[in-house]
Amino acid sequence: MSNRALLEVIALDAEDAIAAQAGGADRLELVTDMAADGLTPPRETFAAIRAAVDIPLRVMLRKTDGFAAGDVSVLVRAARELRAEGAQEFVLGFLNPDGTPDLAAVEAVVAELDGCRWTFHRAIDRAADRDQLRKALADLPGLDTYLTAGSAAGVDEGLPVLVAEAGRRGEPGYGARMLVGGGLTLAHVPVLRSAGIDAFHIGGAARPSGWTHPVSAEAVATWRSALT
Repeated sequence: MSNRALLEVIALDAEDAIAAQAGGADRLELVTDMAADGLTPPRETFAAIRAAVDIPLRVMLRKTDGFAAGDVSVLVRAARELRAEGAQEFVLGFLNPDGTPDLAAVEAVVAELDGCRWTFHRAIDRAADRDQLRKALADLPGLDTYLTAGSAAGVDEGLPVLVAEAGRRGEPGYGARMLVGGGLTLAHVPVLRSAGIDAFHIGGAARPSGWTHPVSAEAVATWRSALT
């Protein structure tokens, strides 16, 4: 049986997407404005990427830097427009100022998604209580993934948390797949794979020359080889 893990790569445009797919990416996370850690891309960007590649795309629903939802009606409208363009998978996650999940915002957006699959992103790494957040979100339709580094500081610090949470797979709140990203390096992979983690997310690691340069198919291929 194959031991292949999922590799998700951040793409900002069609050039990124083509290179990521050529390097062996299984899925793309589509964002714009990495200076704000990734916001919702224009629907035209989604359409151009969808026309350029044939691997799954998860589209960010986030309109402001940070993890507050902001104007929820703007997020709902963005979700509606992207779905009309053909988007079927999404990424989102909102917190209240006290670090609890903003269930009202999440539920409003998820209602617009109408069963589409989605990832709760690294807002979990800023949550006041990760376990409480997981249990609060567990029954929301479509939630199948948590993107997490285990810590707001990145995988280096979060590794023990990631391993511990992987060991709770199947418990209430721990049914969604763990997608590890945020300061992830190839050196982390053996420990994470030994813990049973089978999904990995890269952004900067796919761009050895930095965010001002496109995704490198060769860099993605290196990761693909390490995860196969």
